[in-house]
Amino acid sequence: MRRKNVLLENIEITDLAAEGKAIARAEGKIIFVTGAIPGDVVNIQLTKSKKDWAEAKVTKLITPSPHRITPTCTHFGHCGGCKWQMLPYQLQLQYKQNEVLQNLTRLGKVQLPIISPIMGCTQEYAYRNKLEFTFSNKRYRTQDEIGEHYSRDLVKLLPYEPALGYHIPRLYDKVLDITQCHLMQEPMNEIRNGIKAFALLHGIPFYDIKQRTGWLRNLVIRLTTTKQLMLNLVVAHPSNHYKQLILNYIVATYPQVTSLLYTINAKANDTIYDLPNELYHGTPNVVEELGEFRFNISATSFFQTNTKQALALYNVTKAYTEMTGTQALYDLYCGTGSIGIYCSKLASKVVGVELIPQAVADAQANAALNNIHHAQFIAGDVAEVCNDDFFATHGHANVVVTDPPRAGMHPALVQKIVDIKAPIVVYVSCNTATQARDLQLLNSLYTVEKVQPVDMFPHTHHIENVVQLKLR
Repeated sequence: MRRKNVLLENIEITDLAAEGKAIARAEGKIIFVTGAIPGDVVNIQLTKSKKDWAEAKVTKLITPSPHRITPTCTHFGHCGGCKWQMLPYQLQLQYKQNEVLQNLTRLGKVQLPIISPIMGCTQEYAYRNKLEFTFSNKRYRTQDEIGEHYSRDLVKLLPYEPALGYHIPRLYDKVLDITQCHLMQEPMNEIRNGIKAFALLHGIPFYDIKQRTGWLRNLVIRLTTTKQLMLNLVVAHPSNHYKQLILNYIVATYPQVTSLLYTINAKANDTIYDLPNELYHGTPNVVEELGEFRFNISATSFFQTNTKQALALYNVTKAYTEMTGTQALYDLYCGTGSIGIYCSKLASKVVGVELIPQAVADAQANAALNNIHHAQFIAGDVAEVCNDDFFATHGHANVVVTDPPRAGMHPALVQKIVDIKAPIVVYVSCNTATQARDLQLLNSLYTVEKVQPVDMFPHTHHIENVVQLKLR
């Protein structure tokens, strides 16, 4: 059973694993299955096969799990997001809680307190404040759409059709046309569908990422809790005719849009963080609120995409710092400074470090917006910036908050945290596997005192986890 494409029938799904994959066992192997939940009996096809484990996809659902529910979204199963819609939300939370426990126990191998129950979202849908859609001249066709004669060769023979939606996983040039995304509030769906219809009516060409032809590339929509709405239309090259045609349509049709920008991206990839954004109408920024603090958000700013749950996450983080107004707070991987600013009234000073210069500029502007004069933000690689000279210059750290990317902290930074001996470290993570690895490295000097999982993204496998550490 080392070969791929092997078909296995009547396989029972027994559990869930990391990254939302289900677990089955057959012929002495553990098999990680996409598209199933515990209790399902399915036919599967192996997509990868090793000596002791394999990966597979469901080809047929034989007997559904008693826990399985009908997904809300008509795009479920084809779209790359919201893979757990067929699982009741309370069970999603249970599996996420268990993943935190398993990773910290088995990978971290550190002594743990009782892990607090995961904080679930009060809002299962329409919780995202930002979504990005892709224009493509190659609409993805589903197997159900084509019928029983579906094959890759047949799909290649069909004419191209335009789409505005999400990339299909592992097919970078195909886009699933989205009619309604339940992760966003209205009027975001209405605006996206209206822009697509207008572009088709007026013959504005959608992008072909392989041939690098066409004009419309991406549409980024952001809606804040203050009801300000930002659109950034990303196009492949300058064109005054197309630009005025579609942007004037947006201005005239959607008065809700308070910030309308466009970005010219002639690169081979879709990243726009290194490109200038041109303001066409309204204000260059939108304003978001977290508690008593306000944040200016530009077109390329990073900000937590679930604003309401970010407030819960930051409240946990602030409580775990145990600051009383006399402590110096170091905010590592600070992004646009939201955690440091949110905790600033309990700190004597805030020092933030972040790799991306634009994010640091946003952090400085947000500190000024909130009249916070005892915070400073520094651009640079966190692992390189935080050396002996840095702490000698800025002073002893009473509290360190670290919120690294999914890869976790650089080993040199972990060692520097051990060296400076901050009494309290609060580790905010979006990847409990790398968090567990770092906790093991910190274990020589720190004990884990508190653990609080927070669910930011219902119907996905993603988890945020906050850990409080104290010097032994």
